[in-house]
Amino acid sequence: MSEPGPVALVGVGLMGASLGLALRERTDVETVIGVDPDHATLAQARRRGAVTDSAPLCDAVAGAGCVVLAAPVTTLPALAAEVLAASGDTTLVTDLGSTKTRLMGAVGGHARRRFIGGHPVCGGEHSGPGAARADLFVGATWFLTPGEEARADLYERLHRLVGAVGAHPTAIGAEVHDHLMAVVSHLPHMLAAALVNHAADSAPEGREALRSAGPSFRDLTRVAGSNPELWADILLDNRAAVLDASSGLRRGLEAVEASLTRGDRGALVDVLARGRAANARLRAPLDPATPSAVLSVVVPDRPGALSAIATALGHAHINIEDLSLRPGPPGGVGVVRLVVAGESAAEQARVVLAARGFELDAPTDVEELG
Repeated sequence: MSEPGPVALVGVGLMGASLGLALRERTDVETVIGVDPDHATLAQARRRGAVTDSAPLCDAVAGAGCVVLAAPVTTLPALAAEVLAASGDTTLVTDLGSTKTRLMGAVGGHARRRFIGGHPVCGGEHSGPGAARADLFVGATWFLTPGEEARADLYERLHRLVGAVGAHPTAIGAEVHDHLMAVVSHLPHMLAAALVNHAADSAPEGREALRSAGPSFRDLTRVAGSNPELWADILLDNRAAVLDASSGLRRGLEAVEASLTRGDRGALVDVLARGRAANARLRAPLDPATPSAVLSVVVPDRPGALSAIATALGHAHINIEDLSLRPGPPGGVGVVRLVVAGESAAEQARVVLAARGFELDAPTDVEELG
């Protein structure tokens, strides 16, 4: 993967330092510049080899080909504005934050040509560059939230960077992302803390419940050990979606309570059986032996065309394994060639894109992507 210019990491804690290690070990990026207000953290990241150099923010981003904001979610809107103002017209700016709606709304329309939101769905229980791992992103879904104004060449660059560190880039709308994360990430953290606190405060027959906890309790509450300050900010930043998810869960729990009150065994079996089926469906592995398929899509020379294609496929759960953009003349059309997992996914992609008015060429061989 060849990138135009260095990569600047603004924030070199667990996520930023892990990305630095991944870039240096898994790609041909030679220069990774670290920026962090904590000098000890920055020094540790350099000792770990996560960054090759360090510099003040304006100096670090001025000549960067890509700037990655790996900072707390509360700081991202102001930080994005500062970086976009200090960087050049060819610089891609992205982030690693787990909430997207407020951030994307804070970035002005013209600035969204160069800013593409990002969120790798991975992490660890320990923080700081000392816990960083080059393989942290391998196999992880990495959500991308390009606005309508996003430049196609910069989206392609980010897609390739994400794939190069081992993650699966998936485009999705910012609001859809936040509602999804509320259900599968933010609400579980809130519930884990509530359940652990309930267990710690209960004392049946004088015995503390936590000392009798089995693997089911430990599995459900593992994330209760996460950073409280960090997660309070995330929950507040995504409060509307979390409250909506919490209300939906409460209705489900109330239905279970009503079944218990009635002594309705059939209703309880139904809830548990649907849960088991859903769990099996979610955990079913993808077949790695499925041969890739390629389809070519005509891309009009207008802002947001490529991001519209990627987002439509992301919402349809069709993962783009690779993409290659061949731009056309100004005002004309280009072609984007998409690699997806198998002919079934390619056929579904054709249906999705045709329904949105995109013209498709005949499929080509994977080797043509080079």
